[in-house]
Amino acid sequence: MTVRDYVKGSALTLSDVELKKSMPELFAKPFSVRIKRAVIFGVVAALFAWCLWEFNITPQRIWDGLGKLGSVLSFMLPPYTGFDAREIAEISKGLQETLAIAVLGTILGALVALPLSFLGAKNLNRFILFRFGVRRGFDIIRAFETLILALIFIRAFGLGPLAGVLAIAVGEIGVLAKLYAEAIENISKKPVEGVVASGGSRQQAVRFGVMPQVMPVLLSITLYNFESNVRSGTILGIVGAGGIGFILSDRISAYRWDEVWSIIILIIVMVYIIDALSNFLRMRLIGAPAKS
Repeated sequence: MTVRDYVKGSALTLSDVELKKSMPELFAKPFSVRIKRAVIFGVVAALFAWCLWEFNITPQRIWDGLGKLGSVLSFMLPPYTGFDAREIAEISKGLQETLAIAVLGTILGALVALPLSFLGAKNLNRFILFRFGVRRGFDIIRAFETLILALIFIRAFGLGPLAGVLAIAVGEIGVLAKLYAEAIENISKKPVEGVVASGGSRQQAVRFGVMPQVMPVLLSITLYNFESNVRSGTILGIVGAGGIGFILSDRISAYRWDEVWSIIILIIVMVYIIDALSNFLRMRLIGAPAKS
């Protein structure tokens, strides 16, 4: 029992505020802790200041940038509403293409990530070196940003949605495999032991002991990543990987800012609808509303 606990449990029944006022030394941090905090704060502050200086981030530059940003925003308003039938069809096709890229990329990535996650889970793969190599492979894949992968696949397969699908799929392999493996590692051992005790094989233990526990979590993770991939698909189109991003980039290059804002609004609406549907599905899968 500490001195503080003794005092609080005594007949005096002082509150924390009264204790701090009457005996501040009980609440004071040790000198070594205060020194460590001061050093950490100093290092972070110095690093922050160095970054501001290295990147030439000055109040004048920020003020000038805000002025130019205001000019751009003024050109965006009001949003353009005079699209003809051909432009509406073009934008609609771009939105559908972006959605299709996200769907295909997420599904392909999940299909490859699922078996790899079994190799990366420590409760299923007992070979430490092999598991270590698999997990580091996940890290290597995640080190490549989706935009970089898109540029690589554009060089290999040319412009179009195929490069976007492959970029998202490869990126999702590293992300989903890691998340799947962590979900598998957190399962209860009792169902697996029950299957083994009843004479089931290792494959049956995975099928009937592991999968029923992790499937709601895996599906929830996949749905969340799908939402993210819809937004990523928009960016990929800007570099030539298909989708609405290509149309958006074309309007930006032509300084047609009112049309840019109209397209952005449509993208926001699409993302919102997908987010709402995804939250509904997650709620049905895991039995609780997802926090957004």
